[in-house]
Amino acid sequence: MPQNDKFDDETTPDFEIDEEKISEIIQEHANEGGLVVASDALPTGLPIIPLRPRPAFPGIMIPLVLNGAGQVAMLHQAMEHQAQTLGLVMVRDLDEEDGASNLHQVGVAAKIVKILHSEKNTAHVLVNSLERFSIEDIDERGATLYARVRYHFATELSVNPELRAYSMAILSTLKELVQINPLYSEEIKLFLNRSSLDDPGRLADFAANLTSADGQQLQEILATIDVRKRIDKVLVLLKKELEVSRLQTKISKQIEEKISAQQREFFLREQLKAIKQELGLEKEGKDTEIEKFQKRLKKLKLNEEAQRAVDDEMEKLQLIEPTSPEYNVSRNYLDWLTILPWGVFSKDSYSIARARRVLDRDHYGLKDVKERILEFIAVGKMKGDISGSILCLVGPPGVGKTSIGHSIADALGRKFFRFSLGGMRDEAEIKGHRRTYIGAMPGKFVQAMKTAGTANPVLMLDEIDKIGASFQGDPASALLEVLDPEQNGAFRDHYLDVPFDLSNVLFIATANQMDTIPRPLLDRMEVIRLSGYILEEKLEIARRYLIPKALKNHGLKAGQVTIHKAALKLIIDGYARESGVRGLENQIKKIMRRSAMAFAEDETLKKATIRKSDVERYLEKPIFSADEIFEGIPGVVTGLAWTNLGGATLQIEAAATLAKTKGFKQTGQLGNVMVESSEIAYSYISANIAEFGGDPEFFDQHFVHLHVPAGATPKDGPSAGITMATALLSMATGKTVRKKLGMTGELTLTGRVLPIGGLKEKTIAARRAGLKVLIFPQENEKDFLELPDYLREGLEVHFAREFSDVYRIACT
Repeated sequence: MPQNDKFDDETTPDFEIDEEKISEIIQEHANEGGLVVASDALPTGLPIIPLRPRPAFPGIMIPLVLNGAGQVAMLHQAMEHQAQTLGLVMVRDLDEEDGASNLHQVGVAAKIVKILHSEKNTAHVLVNSLERFSIEDIDERGATLYARVRYHFATELSVNPELRAYSMAILSTLKELVQINPLYSEEIKLFLNRSSLDDPGRLADFAANLTSADGQQLQEILATIDVRKRIDKVLVLLKKELEVSRLQTKISKQIEEKISAQQREFFLREQLKAIKQELGLEKEGKDTEIEKFQKRLKKLKLNEEAQRAVDDEMEKLQLIEPTSPEYNVSRNYLDWLTILPWGVFSKDSYSIARARRVLDRDHYGLKDVKERILEFIAVGKMKGDISGSILCLVGPPGVGKTSIGHSIADALGRKFFRFSLGGMRDEAEIKGHRRTYIGAMPGKFVQAMKTAGTANPVLMLDEIDKIGASFQGDPASALLEVLDPEQNGAFRDHYLDVPFDLSNVLFIATANQMDTIPRPLLDRMEVIRLSGYILEEKLEIARRYLIPKALKNHGLKAGQVTIHKAALKLIIDGYARESGVRGLENQIKKIMRRSAMAFAEDETLKKATIRKSDVERYLEKPIFSADEIFEGIPGVVTGLAWTNLGGATLQIEAAATLAKTKGFKQTGQLGNVMVESSEIAYSYISANIAEFGGDPEFFDQHFVHLHVPAGATPKDGPSAGITMATALLSMATGKTVRKKLGMTGELTLTGRVLPIGGLKEKTIAARRAGLKVLIFPQENEKDFLELPDYLREGLEVHFAREFSDVYRIACT
């Protein structure tokens, strides 16, 4: 084919592709009676234009954009030829460059209809696709491609019922597509104006061209010469296209409905806001917030530094846009500053009679604790306030520490707030987070003040002995500022960063033991011990509080379940022997549950009475057996001990084995303190056995073994010295101790008896075990005299200053 490298720009009008103009040209050619030229007019040699990303189909008029001087030159050479025809072939790989090796085998011959726009390196042209061809030979000359082709002319088919049915199926699918996507309607109308059902091949090509299938699928359709097979493949593509269009329409509808609902809601809200503003019912959000803060401030009395912080933050809030991230930070800070009870106090009641009435109403027993609290309130009455007071209630679980805090708040007429310190490991829980952190909040104390609503509530710090420490800080150290009367008047939370007065707060801490409370923290608190309850007290507590409460909680009426006194005694002694009443309450609940089951199963049953003989039927076998006291055996002595759960008795046993060398061994899982006490007792008795009528050489000739039974239970404490010494002396002299005797006291190497703690708990344990004769250190006499009369009644108590006093009472 001849080449022409010269090209005059002025010969062709310079304008961009206009879709309306293209439609007019297509319509014009369609009205002229069709676009298909005679088969003998198509040349066998064609300039090839590579197409991407889709192939062209016969019978379709399409606009092309030619790029590069070579393709533009081929266009003009084709225009000079009589046939004015180009070869359109789709490339194999879209990412590769145009070349002979990157072309498919089957393409379309297209007649040039009109050049719309042309320059040296680009041209826009409208072509009409005519017939399929296969490339037999291709010549690549630089950037241009020429091929010798063999045409696959559309043959006249006899339109049989099967082909007509296929054509009808294609048209039916096209109609469905038009209903879903109206964009196809104009093209379909134009095609039907110049085609009919008698040409199924053209119909298949047209339908394939309408789909959104990828180029490789369309190329496969183009390369299918057999009309029957081509129609099958096109129908599959059309069905896929129909499903995709339906899904697309469904998704679009859902999105439109969602957007419409949101837009409608937005417009309605804006209209409502505008109406309210016109009526003066509502202002802008920021103005409303600022008015809210100002309204709160009128009721408060802020200190000077807090007032400055509020003023600065209010000014800042007015300048910030509500859409700014800083707006919420500032608003939350002002919210906390203005919601705290600055200068808001509840009126205290210092009536001793009312306080006594409240304490007696809520608690039975605990006479010494109640008296201490009444003294505390009396001092507040004389002084005018109770600021600077921090109470610490120490006692076993279930003795009523938390409920006493409630009663104190009720007696004073103050708000009550409780939070637990158990397991707290982050000091930010106490002093708050810095405001620079995301999600920053004030500490527990500021939150408690917000909840209480007054600046002088009763704050209960539960489980202060179980506070922890970790890499996040030491909460116990952070508590020092809160609980120190000299510092808490200007407590500075990290979040607020302004001083807040906590000096008017009454702090009440609770603990099971004092050993794990940090010493600096303990020094700031006044300790009140709750020793626990004896059997008589538990009986009254069960009768007055626990049984009525359990009846109500289980949907039973008063008197519907009756527990006899003897049955209650058995429950207390055999199932709930701990110092508190929590275990007793659980056993009563179990009885109520089983009674409720009986009432539910037998509607004729109206009342239930639990006698002593019925207890095992409700609660099964007792958990505890009676404290077994071994008596009349040399070397066996009963001691009294204190534990976290109250008082207990210890049987201390001593035995000796004849040996060539002396020795001493202790067993019973003793702690370091008890091991030292046993060694002191051994040394003292070894050195002074002759004074007590024993053989001076006894310990030189015997190996001595000291044992404290219940070896699986760890035992430690400084109050078993005289008990161990008495056991060793009884063993060495062969004398037994008095019956029903119990003792407690620490011993020194010189024989002095030192005072002990937990005397009330130990006395309760002695009464529970049935001991009648007790030996206490002389210095504990004042503690014993302070015990209630019902605890001291019926006991023969001796007070020893030296171990010789102990021996005289116990063994003679």
